[in-house]
Amino acid sequence: MTAQLPRLRENVVRYASELIGATPLLELVTTGAGSRILLKLEQFNPTGSAKVRMAREMVLAAEREGRLRPGGHIVEPTSGNTGTGLALLALERGYTFTAVVDGHAAEDKLRAMKAMGAQLVHVDSDGSGGPSTVQRRRVADDIACRTGAFRPDQHNNPHNNAGYRELAGELLADLETDVDYLVGAVGTGGSLCGTVAELRALGSSVRAIGVEPVGSIIFGGAGAPYWQTGAGSPSGFPVGANVRYDLVDEACQIGDVEAFATARVVARRTGMLVGGTGGAAIYAALRRLVQLPADSTVVVLVCDAGEKYLDSVYDDEWLLTRGLRNDAVQQRIRRLFTAYDESLRLAGCRVGTGS
Repeated sequence: MTAQLPRLRENVVRYASELIGATPLLELVTTGAGSRILLKLEQFNPTGSAKVRMAREMVLAAEREGRLRPGGHIVEPTSGNTGTGLALLALERGYTFTAVVDGHAAEDKLRAMKAMGAQLVHVDSDGSGGPSTVQRRRVADDIACRTGAFRPDQHNNPHNNAGYRELAGELLADLETDVDYLVGAVGTGGSLCGTVAELRALGSSVRAIGVEPVGSIIFGGAGAPYWQTGAGSPSGFPVGANVRYDLVDEACQIGDVEAFATARVVARRTGMLVGGTGGAAIYAALRRLVQLPADSTVVVLVCDAGEKYLDSVYDDEWLLTRGLRNDAVQQRIRRLFTAYDESLRLAGCRVGTGS
C-alpha cells in the first residue's frame, strides 16, 4: 500500500473561475544596461484571456446591485475575449448569454463561446474591413431593450477597470522592484487603466504606455480599417469612459504588419504564442526600451493567447491575401532582439574582464 503524505488541504477548485489570476511573468529580453521587458502572460487565465477578470467583476457587481437575478439573461457586443469570459460566468452561475459578434472576430473565439453555450447573434460587416462595433452595440442595445437582459456595457462599466485590481497586486508581489513602465493595448481601457490605477494606489510610480492599432481613434487621428481584434475604436464609435486619459502617460499607434510580425518573432524566440494586440504592445516596448534609463523594468500586458489566431496572425496565406505579411519587418524585429542580446553579452564581457 502506498504511503500517504500528510496534507493540510487539497489544492483543488470547484469552478473554473477560481483559476482566474496568478498568471506568470516571462522575461523576454534584458539589455546590457540592466533594463528588461517582462510579459504578463494573461493567456494562462481560464478562457485564455485577461478579459475574464473583468467579466467576473461585472457579473458579480451586477448580482450585488440587483441587476442580475437567478436565471437572468446577459447580452453584450464582443470581439470574442469578453464574450468567452461572460460565457464562462454565465454557465457557472446559471444565466443565458447572448453575444453580438461580427466577421472581424477570430473564428476560434466564436467557437469557444458556442462551446460554452452562448447564443451568437451575427451582424453584417460594414464593408470597411474593420470591426462593426457601432452596429454590434446597436443590436445588443435593442436585444436588451426588448428582453430586459442585463447589458454590461464593458466600455463604460466601472467594474471593468475594477476587475484588474488583482493583476496590479500580482505584479508587485512577483517583483522585487517597482513596475517602471506598463505597456498595454487599449480597447475598452479596462486592463491598462484599471491596473495602472491600482498600482499607483499601492504606491507604484509606474508610467503607462497605451497602444492602439493604426486606424483606431482612441488617441486621435483619422479612422481607418485595421485587423487587430480586441483593441482600438473604429471611426464613429464613441470612446468609453473606461479609457482614462489621465492615467495614460504615453500613447502610440502600431500597425497590423508590425503587430503580427512581432507576435510571430516572439513565437519563434520563446515558443509562446501571443495575440495580435500582444504583438503590438511588445513592439512598442521593444522600440521604447533603448530610450529608457538603466535598470528599468517594463511589463507588457499580453492579453490573450496566440492559439486563437492560428488561422489569421500565424497563417501565411491569410496575411498575404490582406497584404499583412512583410518579411523585412520581421527581419528588422529579429535584429532588434539581436542588438539587445549583444548588449547584454558585451556587458557581461566587461564585467568578466574587470573593465
